[in-house]
Amino acid sequence: MSKTGFVYIMTNKNKTTLYIGVTNDLCRRIYEHKNHLVKNSFTDKYNLEYCIYFEEFAYFEMAIAREKEIKKWNRQKKEDLINGKNPQWNVLVTEYGFVSNPQY
Repeated sequence: MSKTGFVYIMTNKNKTTLYIGVTNDLCRRIYEHKNHLVKNSFTDKYNLEYCIYFEEFAYFEMAIAREKEIKKWNRQKKEDLINGKNPQWNVLVTEYGFVSNPQY
């Protein structure tokens, strides 16, 4: 039985840096980013603590393929993707769960 997967995009307080990641447990992974559990990582270095975009896939392998696709894109195309779902760049997921009415 295959696990589901998520592709997600994190940013920092000033929304100057983007990080694309993949995981099978989005809330756990956000917790790891917000608490800087992986020292000297890209997300730790740039304080990427806000999940502003995600996609869910039935199979983890599909999530990995999508992550690789998005990572190749330029900044504008990534911003267009985010803006299509979340034009205010609100936090959509926290370490506590999915935000039902994101209003930050």
